[in-house]
Amino acid sequence: MRQPNSSQADKLIIFDTTLRDGEQSPGASMTKDEKVRIAKALERMRVDVIEAGFPIASQGDFEAVEAVARAVRDSTVCGLARALDKDIDRAGEALKPANSARIHTFIATSPIHMKMKLRMEPDQVVEQAVRAVKRARQYTDNVEFSPEDAGRSELDFLCRVLEAVIDAGATTVNIPDTVGYNVPQQFGELIRQLRARVPNSDKAVFSVHCHNDLGLAVANSLSAVLNGARQVECTINGLGERAGNAALEEVVMAVRTRRDLFSCDTTLDTTQIMTCSRLVSSVTGFPVQPNKAIVGANAFAHESGIHQDGVLKSRETYEIMRAQDVGWSANRIVLGKHSGRNAFRSRLSDLGIEFGSEEALNEAFTRFKDLADKKHDIYDEDLQALVSESNLAAENERFKLVALRVCSETGETPSAEIALSVDGEERRAHALGSGPVDAAFRAIETIVSSGTELQLYSVNNITSGTDAQGEVTVRLEKAGRIVNGQGADTDIVVASAKAYVNA
Repeated sequence: MRQPNSSQADKLIIFDTTLRDGEQSPGASMTKDEKVRIAKALERMRVDVIEAGFPIASQGDFEAVEAVARAVRDSTVCGLARALDKDIDRAGEALKPANSARIHTFIATSPIHMKMKLRMEPDQVVEQAVRAVKRARQYTDNVEFSPEDAGRSELDFLCRVLEAVIDAGATTVNIPDTVGYNVPQQFGELIRQLRARVPNSDKAVFSVHCHNDLGLAVANSLSAVLNGARQVECTINGLGERAGNAALEEVVMAVRTRRDLFSCDTTLDTTQIMTCSRLVSSVTGFPVQPNKAIVGANAFAHESGIHQDGVLKSRETYEIMRAQDVGWSANRIVLGKHSGRNAFRSRLSDLGIEFGSEEALNEAFTRFKDLADKKHDIYDEDLQALVSESNLAAENERFKLVALRVCSETGETPSAEIALSVDGEERRAHALGSGPVDAAFRAIETIVSSGTELQLYSVNNITSGTDAQGEVTVRLEKAGRIVNGQGADTDIVVASAKAYVNA
């Protein structure tokens, strides 16, 4: 179904919620500085709306939203708020520095949510939704409303709520498949009916926010677009709680590649997709699977002889997109051990990485020189990992890895000797383990006595080759709190120790 003639008939708005919904993945929490880095990368990609966080959730989240609002000039910065006065006021305060601000407020509308979670009657839900939108309008005329769990809500009640909030001033109405329950034909039909039955539907942009519990988030989103939705809420790499959200890169490239079906397109600079993907993966410690569409290492790789022969004769035989169009051409060698400080600074600036002080630049440059002595070819991914590690080291004032020695040989129990700086005082420990990494972790625990449980240990090569850096993610849990630690080094055991100390 084609969108009727309007000023936005050919524009699909991309609303990125990596910093908010993506961060809700267990272990994917981001620091304020990391959120700003990702937001700037999204801005360079020309994302329309960046949902920076949930300001009422914590002081840290408030400060992160405020920092993103201050740093981003070209994209609209959005803050999430429940349909509560205190939430909306907090979001409005956090968004004050924004050049363009949006408040996104929500309340549940499905029978199970209203009865079991809210313990509210339908009339009360409508009243509160309208009140929330009106209060948000006191801070900005760009207000979005979401009926949470719309995918399991009753159609007549949804129509009633949407009509009321649009009358109250909502400029975007977002239909979330909160629990990933819908299937494409059903979800597309829901959007079609809402647009047809809500009397004032022409006064708001219809948006969708789909979760991937059944692996259908992108398919549901695209079905909605075919039925008139003109905003899609998504995340880089499909990051998000449970099975994740609709993947931005897949939605954008599907619409752009199949212009024969979609009467709209985004204004994104898709050549920035790979840079954003790598940055989010590095910051969160969530690796991208090799066969992931668009951004996976194998997305444009061909091993079959028949495929290789076809691609060599004509790329279009087996490739429906150009790798360069999503940023793969940017994967090039740029620096080596003879590169100077200015070249280092310039290349990082090209990657969207800036330093707050000369001291921070010098620290990162020293790490770069150390890496260049171990690894001949330095790739963009190496630089991003190096800067992330520099930031992590700067944030960790208490514990620092000073030295590590491990011994592992056939028939002998592996052992590790470690030296850590704890509040400026060097302490040493020795431990045995089932392997060199296990021994190193046990030695660290002898010193720090954290009492945590190891939930995840993940190793990924940052680039190819036997001299590639290994990037390690360690996930620790204690009393319900989950944190990630990252470390990178050409020696995987050292990288593992760095990641554990960071966590």
